[in-house]
Amino acid sequence: MKTILLIEDNDDIRNNTAEILELSNYKVIVAENGKTGIEKALKYMPDLIICDILMPVLDGYGVLHAIHKNDKIKNIPFIFLTAKTERSDFRKGMELGADDYITKPFNGTELLNAVDSRLKKLDLLKQDLTPDLQGLKQLIQVSFGKNVLQSLTEERNINKYKKKQIVYSEGNHPNRLYYVIKGKVKAYKTNEDGKELVTDLFSPGDFLGHIALLEGTVYKDMAETLEETELAVIPKEDFEEIINKNPEVAKKFIQLLARNISEKESHLLGLAYNSLRKKVADALIMLQNKYQETQEEKFEIHISRESLATIAGTATESLIRTLSDFRTEKMIDIKDGNITIINRSKLEHLLN
Repeated sequence: MKTILLIEDNDDIRNNTAEILELSNYKVIVAENGKTGIEKALKYMPDLIICDILMPVLDGYGVLHAIHKNDKIKNIPFIFLTAKTERSDFRKGMELGADDYITKPFNGTELLNAVDSRLKKLDLLKQDLTPDLQGLKQLIQVSFGKNVLQSLTEERNINKYKKKQIVYSEGNHPNRLYYVIKGKVKAYKTNEDGKELVTDLFSPGDFLGHIALLEGTVYKDMAETLEETELAVIPKEDFEEIINKNPEVAKKFIQLLARNISEKESHLLGLAYNSLRKKVADALIMLQNKYQETQEEKFEIHISRESLATIAGTATESLIRTLSDFRTEKMIDIKDGNITIINRSKLEHLLN
């Protein structure tokens, strides 16, 4: 059960608010002024503090200031409960570090929604989220509200791309974030001999182009569609607004987008030292992990042999011969250009 500290000098408001919270299965501790509120915060270490602004002894701004000066309680989510509705009042509270405002008069739904949102954010920031874009989307939805991700990507300019069309090029400065609505995209680098190395794969629901935006640098690779694709275009300014709203969320955001470096190193080592058969098998498993929408045993994908060769890090001719061998060994099937994995376990445990 979550514990909430309610600091409110008005008896009626304090009692009614506490009753609403208790009926929603929260443990409520009450304080009639700011000084007592700080003392109880240190004693009980609540999960959330709801505090009025206009109070005797010590007002709400003073309470928030004192809390942020104490290492034991400075990270407790803090909601102001107030009748002050001027923009300057909101700005002052948010600059001091308040997480939210509830203006009087309010109803029970407004109160509980605000409380639930703050507590979910707290739980999320304590979690070790997966270091990928799914973790990022979960973070945005819980931290900023369930509709923020939707509003970020809806009503945007939708760019439509043909197969093998360039989305962005290495060396260019980014001014937008891309969100995959439909299709598949690969990111890759090219060496002096024109050979490609695939650095990432993207599918519907993924963002791309975010690393260069976060670093404030140029693109370090190129992005190209693997099939007909639709991308929502999100201006750089909107992207920056999200990560600038909350320092703790921004920190998590960057951690999630950084990805797992050890996995990247493992992939590069595989390309450098694995046998041809192992490279091709790993590429097929990578595609299944990325693009399989259901948990069915078999996975089918249509991809050009040239694109699959760049993912495997081998020549197209060598890839085609290896796929033929895999088909003979009944690890995959090939029909009308589509590749179906029929024995994932054997591919995964293929000897190098």
